[in-house]
Amino acid sequence: MESGPAIFAGTVFALFGGGLMIWTATRVRRRESVAEGVSPVASAALAVLAAVAALTAGGWCFLRL
Repeated sequence: MESGPAIFAGTVFALFGGGLMIWTATRVRRRESVAEGVSPVASAALAVLAAVAALTAGGWCFLRL
C-alpha cells in the first residue's frame, strides 16, 4: 500500500532531476545564461547540484520499495 506514493515521488524526483540536468547542459553548451543576472559558473553549478540532489532523492525513493 505504501509503494504507490514511493513510486510516484521517485518518478517525480527523477523526471525533475533529469529535466533540469538536460536543460542546464543545453544552456551551458549554447553558452547562454542559466540564470539571469548571476555568474554563469555559479548558476550552472547550483543547477547541477539541484539536479543531482533530485536524482538522488528519486533513487532513494525507489530503493525504499
